[in-house]
Order: sequence, then structure tokens, then C-alpha cells
Amino acid sequence: MGEQGRPTEPEISTNERIVCCIGDLHGHISKLQKLWSNLETVISPPSFQTALIIFLGDYCDKGPDTRSVIDFLISLPSRYPKQTHVFLSGNHDLGFAAFIGVLPPPPDGSTFAETWKGSEQYGEKVGWYKGAGYENMHLQGRLWGGPVDSNAASTFQSYGIPYGSTGLEKTKGVQEQLKLLRARDTSQPMIVALTGRSNVLDIPQELVDCPTPTMLVSGHHGKLELNGLRLIIDESGGKERKPLAAVVLPSMMVVRDIW
Repeated sequence: MGEQGRPTEPEISTNERIVCCIGDLHGHISKLQKLWSNLETVISPPSFQTALIIFLGDYCDKGPDTRSVIDFLISLPSRYPKQTHVFLSGNHDLGFAAFIGVLPPPPDGSTFAETWKGSEQYGEKVGWYKGAGYENMHLQGRLWGGPVDSNAASTFQSYGIPYGSTGLEKTKGVQEQLKLLRARDTSQPMIVALTGRSNVLDIPQELVDCPTPTMLVSGHHGKLELNGLRLIIDESGGKERKPLAAVVLPSMMVVRDIW
């Protein structure tokens, strides 16, 4: 594992394709711009131009300019047409998408209001969103738009509106969890792989023991931890004073928005 200082020349590329895993952005456009510039500096141009760039989710909330972050991400395919860009959803993005009504409908034909069942008492306590359009809003949208849950005020403000990827569970089968995620099953009130904490910190033993050991990479947890096949890349946790980090594979080089 290498941790970057100020480089004197770009990193020497290998025959293997470069993969950059970028942690939670949380509305910090200046951090994202600096980190991107630093990645371009430490990775040789041919390798960077064809890299696989994986954003680990949580693009919105906390920081001051979610709108500019999303605009930056949208621009990448046209600016870097030879790169491959993967944008994973985090729990904050799930809430944002639910609030503005862009989630796919539940595959079982149920309504989003069904996701509230069993949580109404909690909703009264924390203050679910009760404004226009709430009647058929997914639970995560009502939580996100409420006054407490996810620091969403800065996201509203970045669009000029005043405001009044965690991991996999260790104890459940990997394929079962991946099937749920790939299906985008919005009938579920909580998506543990997006919202969990201690129960998704460790890598499932199934991934360690399989014939081809599989790496599990996520953000979400507010720390940078590179532990064998389990990488957690969220050093900033959305905080301005802490660095935004990315990890370059296969070298395991850590690159930050600050030198």
C-alpha cells in the first residue's frame, strides 16, 4: 500500500487497468475538483484516460454545493470518453431520489406508502416530511426531507430552495444481498447495504473463502480503512476540515484533495 505525497512524476502504469475508488463527496465541489486534479497528476495520462472510476455514493447533503458536484459528475463521460464511470448510490442519494420521485416503483405492485408501516411512531418522533407529495413517497424520502435525519438542508439550498455504499451484511448470503440491490427493490423500507453501520463493516467470510477472493469496497462509514480485502473509503465523512480520499487500484495508493 502506498500513500501519496507530492509526486515528482506520474505513477508508472502497469498492464492492468487502473481503478480509482472515490469516497463520499457530500456536496464538496472544491474538494472533488482538487482530488480529481491530483489523480490526474499521480496517474500516467494513458492510464488515467482509460481508467475505471468508481464513485462510492453519497454525493449530496452536508457540504455547500451538491448541485455543482452532480453537474461535475454528469460532465465526466463527455470530458473523458475513454474512461468508464460507475456511480453507486449511497443512503443520502437514496433519500434524495425518493424525495424527488425518481425511484422505480416497487416490483410487487405495492405503493411507496407501504414502506411506512411499522415505523409511524418513529416518524412522529423525528419528524417525517409531511409536505406536498408525501402521500406516496418512499420512507427514505420522508426521512430525508424531514428536519432531522440526513443534513439535507444544504442540498435544497444548492438548488436555490430554502429549507424550513456501506457494505454487505456479514451474516447474510452475498448473492441474496446482491440480488436485492440489483433488482432495485423499492418495496423495502430500509436497504441495509445502503443504511447499515456496524452490521456492514466487516467483509462476509463467503467473499474471503471463495476460489477467487473478492474485494469489498464502500464509503459511508466516515473513515479510511484498508484492511486486506475490505476497503472503506470515506475519510472526510462529509466534513470540510477532513480530506477527501480516493484509492487507486491495483497499487493501493491513497490520493487526497490535499497534499
